Amino acid sequence: MIFDRKTQPIVLGALLLFFASSGNACAQSIDESINEVVGAITTPFVKFIFSPLPGTDIPWIVLWLIVAATVFTFYFGFIQVRAFRHSIDLVKGDYSRPEDAGEVSHFQALATALSGTVGLGNIAGVAVAVSIGGPGATFWMIVAGLMGMASKFTECTLGVKYRNEYPDGSVSGGPMYYLSKGLAEKGLRLPGRVMAVLFSVFCVMGALGGGNMFQANQVHAQIVNISGGADSFLYDKGWITGVVMASFVFLVIVCGIRSIARFTEKIVPFMAVLYVGAALVVLAIFYDKIPWALGQIFAGAFTGLGIAGGIVGALIQGFRRAAFSNEAGVGSASIAHAAVRTNEPITEGFVSLLEPFIDTVVICTMTALVIVITGVLQFDPQTGLYVWNSEAGRVATEGDLTGVALTSAAFGKGVSWFPYVLAVAATLFAFSTMISWSYYGMKAWTYLFGEGRRRELTFNTIFCVFVVIGAAMNLGAVIDFADAAIFAMALVNIAGLYILMPVVKKEMKSYLDRLKSGEIRKTKR
Repeated sequence: MIFDRKTQPIVLGALLLFFASSGNACAQSIDESINEVVGAITTPFVKFIFSPLPGTDIPWIVLWLIVAATVFTFYFGFIQVRAFRHSIDLVKGDYSRPEDAGEVSHFQALATALSGTVGLGNIAGVAVAVSIGGPGATFWMIVAGLMGMASKFTECTLGVKYRNEYPDGSVSGGPMYYLSKGLAEKGLRLPGRVMAVLFSVFCVMGALGGGNMFQANQVHAQIVNISGGADSFLYDKGWITGVVMASFVFLVIVCGIRSIARFTEKIVPFMAVLYVGAALVVLAIFYDKIPWALGQIFAGAFTGLGIAGGIVGALIQGFRRAAFSNEAGVGSASIAHAAVRTNEPITEGFVSLLEPFIDTVVICTMTALVIVITGVLQFDPQTGLYVWNSEAGRVATEGDLTGVALTSAAFGKGVSWFPYVLAVAATLFAFSTMISWSYYGMKAWTYLFGEGRRRELTFNTIFCVFVVIGAAMNLGAVIDFADAAIFAMALVNIAGLYILMPVVKKEMKSYLDRLKSGEIRKTKR
């Protein structure tokens, strides 16, 4: 069914009213029913994506990402190092030309993409990684972030090069376009078309899972955590949180990428400063333990203190969480970057280098350090603290804390009221991620079913309903489905990147030669 501009808000309102009218008596049954139905559907898919390589405990999809990031790093000559300074100049607008095709500035494109990656994966996902893989997972998250910069550079360059530009000034780009158009140039028209369709299907799933359900789920968990836990009125009523969030999300996404970009360029810097600032305060309070925490991180990375298989467990969790957080190799960010105003596709590749650095190397590392340094992971009877016990070689969480609740406990060790700050940051992170992922999913949806306002509104309605579903589900089912959907995107995307990386290298060489010769000059002095 296609909803038009008049009927679509009515349908959305009816759906939200249905959830709201169920009342307290039905709340628990609603949550339980959602978990049962969705879990049965997603379990086989999750098992396939994360199935291990024969004779190992390493999921094949994690190795797929590691190898790709390594290949792109060496193929482009460590471009993440060589172009880092120029990337900052581009974001500052030093080379911008308002007359270039596109809808948003370099900074707005970066902010929009960051709002999609800087989410609760940075808060809840990192807690999961450290609690399973140990402090050593932090080291591998940083490595994954640095190497992932090359993957992001590759896909975002292609996103701009093969985008569609329409007469009204709007654009559509991303893996579905460079897979179909780029591979057609290589004589692979049919395989490219099939891969584009597969990517679009996975992208819609990723938007509804990792970019939506997981975010709503963890916001609800943090609200419950600071409002009484099991005694909170909202404890078993995730659908209420979902209805509220869905209403606000819809108000922003219905206006398209320019509205999203205007929102994200304001909210992303604020939420990043708020969260990193709070983390720095906690680290300052426990400054005397910083050398110890760094020692635990390096020891766990190379000597294997984790419960998930020692070094391999730490590496797997580090790369898995980093990939879920910064999405390097997934292809999602190239959809947002494709809307940038530029006639030089490679410039947006340079800008996108900063994403994994900010998201993983800075923000994820801050989260991990706070968790490790505050000692919330294992109980030590002598001190009364939850500390990392290298002799026991395992992790015992504080009660049943997991995800965002564990990170909240860590912040609370520093300043008692910081969990409330974290609740605000978590809500902003989740809200901004949902907004960006709604755009990613909508572009994949319109690639499959055709451009048009009615089709966009149809997807936006579905997206907002899934906000409610995600808030009502258990963390395990949500995070597994979210990971699987997003990593499935990487399966198709990276295969295309291998074929098209010579195109990126040609663009890179041409641009850098002209930059060096002075043909390309700053427009802002």
